[in-house]
Formats: sequence, C-alpha cells, structure tokens
Amino acid sequence: MYKHVLVPISFEEDRDAAGAMKAAQLLAGSDGRITLLHVMEQIPTYAISYMPQEYLVESRSAIEAELADMASKIPHAQGVVIDGHAGRTITDWAAGNSVDCIVIASHRPGMSDLLLGSTAHQVVRHATCAVHVVR
Repeated sequence: MYKHVLVPISFEEDRDAAGAMKAAQLLAGSDGRITLLHVMEQIPTYAISYMPQEYLVESRSAIEAELADMASKIPHAQGVVIDGHAGRTITDWAAGNSVDCIVIASHRPGMSDLLLGSTAHQVVRHATCAVHVVR
C-alpha cells in the first residue's frame, strides 16, 4: 500500500475521475492519504481582458468547493487547487509533498499522443514516483 496517493482531477468530460479515485482508495488502503489536486492553468493575458474580473475568483472557489465535496467522501482525503501548467505542476507538487503514487485518468489520445493524453504522458515520463493510469 502507498502512504500518499495523488489524484490529479480534471473537470473535462472525457476524464474518469471516479475511476481514478476508486483506484487511489485501493492503492492507499485504510491508512494512506489521498490528495485530489486540480491545476488551474493560466489564461493568456490577451484573453483575460475579455473576462469579468471576478471570473477567476469565482471559478477557483467553485473548484475548491467541488474538490472538498469529492474529498469528503473518501477517508483521509483532501482537495488542493494550485496554479501552473498541468503536467509539470503535478510532478513538481508530487515531488515536493512526499507523494509515492500518482493515479491519473487519461482521455482518448490525439494524433500526437499515441497511447496517453498529453498531461498523463508528461506525468508518466517525469514523475519520480509510481504512476497508475486509468483509462
């Protein structure tokens, strides 16, 4: 069993967050911690000027509330929202927070990602801990 399992959460339709969370619970056992992590990507400056000022604050609050709700249904779980580039930020956060396993959902790959989505591909290649991919 793993001591600290990280589950990156994407709120896109084609991600299987439920499957990843279920796998994380099995891998963490009854004593392991689980962190549900959402990375908020930067909106380009040319686009942000067209959005209402409160948009980022409201969207972050909604995501934090959704993660807290998801985490409340899993023993020893917490939700965390951070800013950055998804793949790189996930691996950096895992390395800096004693994560020994990442369980990541992958969407259907595009032409450039033959087996995995681009974020899952980056996590698999650069993580310093075990990675389980749920498809």
